[in-house]
Amino acid sequence: MTPQTLKHLAVAISLSGVLAFSGCHKKVAPPPPPPPPLPKAVAPTATIQASPKAILQGQTATLTWSTTNATDTTIDGVGTVAANGSRSVTPAISTDYTLTAKGPGGAVEASTRVTVNQPPPQPAALPPAITEEELFSKNMQDAYFDYDKSNLRTDATATVNQDADFLKQHTDMKIVIEGHCDERGSAEYNLSLGESRAESMKKALELDGIDPSRIRIVSVGKEKPFCTEETEQCWQENRRDHVILDR
Repeated sequence: MTPQTLKHLAVAISLSGVLAFSGCHKKVAPPPPPPPPLPKAVAPTATIQASPKAILQGQTATLTWSTTNATDTTIDGVGTVAANGSRSVTPAISTDYTLTAKGPGGAVEASTRVTVNQPPPQPAALPPAITEEELFSKNMQDAYFDYDKSNLRTDATATVNQDADFLKQHTDMKIVIEGHCDERGSAEYNLSLGESRAESMKKALELDGIDPSRIRIVSVGKEKPFCTEETEQCWQENRRDHVILDR
């Protein structure tokens, strides 16, 4: 065997060994790639507002809200609500409304306030208007006299002073003083007595500062009695100076 042949034989034997050694081991598959990461949960958002923000007690405001990425939505004082919406509220006092939105990404809050103001006080009712005649009758008083007398008694003097005060406050008013008597005595005598009584009151008013041009006097005597019974109490009612508004 030639040297060339031996060389080829050795190469062949080496290759066979290598192939035989390689056939004893299985090929190992590469590991699978790792799964992609899960998407991160997005945090919710929330907004809420009131319209109007200020009301009078008893009035209504409207809450309007919106959220995103929320699975549970509540408003303090209202309860569980939809993710987006509106609701009318009538708070008795100023109130904060807090919206809470919860979801896989966490929780968030938003607030709004409704201010409740007290209504303004109602103006006091004005007293009903009265006529000038009613005002005069309410404030001017008659003066009374003793039997067969024309001078002012102490109580009559106090009455005249009050009448003068009223007339000073109402300078446009003019008056008529009617002198009255009870039924005893003649008509002529009582006309004279009535005039004297009216004159006494007029002079007292003048002394209190009332312009005499604002005063007229007439005597009625016993012709227009205020009371018709024949008693001392009734006669006293008729002995007076009666004051009326002059027109």
